[in-house]
Amino acid sequence: MKRLLSTLSCLALLAALPATASEIWVTNEHDDTISVIDIDTLEVVRTIETGERPRGITFSKDYSVVYVCASDSDTVQVIDPETGEILHDLPSGEDPEQFVLHPDNRHLYIANEDDAITTVVDTVERKVIAQIDVGIEPEGMAVSPDGKIAITTSETTNMAHWIDTETNQLFANTLVDARPRHAEFAKEGSELWVSSEIGGTVTVFAVADQAPLAKISFEIKGVHQDNIQPVGFEFSEDGKTAFVALGPSNHVAAVNTETYEVEDYILVGRRVWHMAFSPDHTMLFTTNGVSGDVTVIDVASRTPVKTIKVGRFPWGAAVRP
Repeated sequence: MKRLLSTLSCLALLAALPATASEIWVTNEHDDTISVIDIDTLEVVRTIETGERPRGITFSKDYSVVYVCASDSDTVQVIDPETGEILHDLPSGEDPEQFVLHPDNRHLYIANEDDAITTVVDTVERKVIAQIDVGIEPEGMAVSPDGKIAITTSETTNMAHWIDTETNQLFANTLVDARPRHAEFAKEGSELWVSSEIGGTVTVFAVADQAPLAKISFEIKGVHQDNIQPVGFEFSEDGKTAFVALGPSNHVAAVNTETYEVEDYILVGRRVWHMAFSPDHTMLFTTNGVSGDVTVIDVASRTPVKTIKVGRFPWGAAVRP
């Protein structure tokens, strides 16, 4: 009987503990906040205050801290995801917009839009270890899976800049179409994809020799071509599909990564910018700046299933399992 009572007490205690659900964290650049969405309920459960104009957001590899580009505060803030407390700021250079965390979980590569540089920050020592001259108005950042190459895209120079992470030196510059916004490595690091907002394209490069492999264009019935502006994109778990946010066209494109052909267009909110998958990759969450909301897409059917109101001008998104 005592053993039964003890077991029942333990079960009651476990039931009383708060459940830990996976979350999507969304930066709201006009509200200076982060909206935290519970993936189970698809509702905003917390709002966290940040510095001015938060944009880029990423978690450490163990999810113990979250890094946020507070662009107009000229800093990267380090936040405790449990409490929402700002633990400290990191030096970042002026106007940090996007960044990427190296696989070593220690070094941040930050695009400084106003300074035309990429800043490398040691998050443990909390100091700048390198500043690399790149093109005018850098924004997009990526790092290869093996950590050997970092990429910065520059909006005005219309280039992807290839950085050797061991020497922190440029070793190549490749032209893309007008105003490149985002970059990602694909196919285990053998390809680099770069979106060009004004050019209306995504360019795919072979990483081995930086040669262009394909250029993907988009066409949506009833939408003027000038409004089809590729920005952020994410790859499905199996790597076979790239979901590309198309800005003021209010659509996300589903692109076959083998053929580089567009398979579907998905209607979402106004001025879709960036995205994040749920941990199981069954749902895709898009940040819609002008409508101030997040669209939830069912990945299997490629259909929108819910709209979630967040803050003003949601920009970046990151998942917390």
